[in-house]
Amino acid sequence: FQHDSPQKPSKAGVVITSFRQSKRRSSTSSAAAAFAIATSGSSNPRDLSPISKGEGTSENADELSAMERARYKENVISTACTMRVLNVLRHWISKHAQDFENDEKLRNMTIEFLDDIIYSPNLLPVEHKAAAQLLRLLTEAEAESSKINILNLLSGSSTPTKESIETLSALEIAEQMTYIDHQIFVSISCEEFLGQAWMKDDKSSRAPNILLMTKRFNDVSRLVASEILSRSSMTSRVAAIEKWAAVADISRCLHNFNGVLEICSAFTNSAVFRLKKTWEKVSKTTKQTIEKLQNIVSSDGRFRSLRDALHRCDPPCIPYLGLYLTDLSFIEEGTPNFTQDGLLNFSKMRMIAHVIREIRHFQQTNYKIEVIPKVVNYLVDRSLLLDDDELYRLSLEIEPRTSRLSQATLAQLPLLSSNK
Repeated sequence: FQHDSPQKPSKAGVVITSFRQSKRRSSTSSAAAAFAIATSGSSNPRDLSPISKGEGTSENADELSAMERARYKENVISTACTMRVLNVLRHWISKHAQDFENDEKLRNMTIEFLDDIIYSPNLLPVEHKAAAQLLRLLTEAEAESSKINILNLLSGSSTPTKESIETLSALEIAEQMTYIDHQIFVSISCEEFLGQAWMKDDKSSRAPNILLMTKRFNDVSRLVASEILSRSSMTSRVAAIEKWAAVADISRCLHNFNGVLEICSAFTNSAVFRLKKTWEKVSKTTKQTIEKLQNIVSSDGRFRSLRDALHRCDPPCIPYLGLYLTDLSFIEEGTPNFTQDGLLNFSKMRMIAHVIREIRHFQQTNYKIEVIPKVVNYLVDRSLLLDDDELYRLSLEIEPRTSRLSQATLAQLPLLSSNK
């Protein structure tokens, strides 16, 4: 945005648009100029007394010096305004990249806006550099977000997998579990956490990724239980329990607390938990590992131990999503949206924002895990999953239920014989 002075043009906005020939639509440049004027009008006012050609020659030295100082001050203010706008954009792009991923028009306008700043000849090198960094960050985030299709990832192969818990290593399973869980976790947008959307009638449209995360949690738990109960021999069942315990412990090391809870919930499933003879054969070391993991993800004290573990670890990390959904439900149901004076309850909004900010903190950093297709196909193969009725039926076949009536009768037999 330029003054009309032909002698000494000065910049009075946040951004000076490019003078180069552009093949883009003119509406984009006007949008950039409007944004610059709107954000800088109060801090960098228009010069109301431009210097004309005739007046420039008659000015004395003091007046020229005063004008130069004023011009220098104006340039400093303009640079500060430009950097402030770029800092806002940096926060927006880095912390809320999904806004640009989901809105193609917003992304394109931002890219062209930054492009105009980069090619402007009247801005400082530091401003050009900051705009170039933002443009690179925006395009990299766009390329990264287009790599993974979650639905395709979860659909797996069309043919049943030939892999099993015996043929795969615990490290491979833990890493690929973490990879799948993280892809779903980072896809959850902030809007899905608002207004208990995951509990409403239209939850499938308002919170699709939260529902997908919940469904994945249940599927992994069923897979673990199915792999244990589908083994006919005691030795193979014990080996399966010990292998899954190792997977859970590696998941803890990877900061995948969601995966730890997926496996621990399978161990506490009634069909698995009741196998007393099988659990007696599990090694002492494995039992100690399972007990340690269950203490971490225990729901006691509103997941006190899990919260401590999350606050101590650095990303990348996958927290248990149910922890935050419970917190948001308490806030939504226990605090009104408006105060008694009819004003918006900002205290409630801050509490909600604090929870979402913590979730976003863990969504920012990606795992560097290479995909292993055969392991992923094993983990998403739904043909391996047994329903609850089938799981309990297999559990009863392995260790039949002992009748309480028969036990009482046997206990009374010696007493009856002695009376005779």
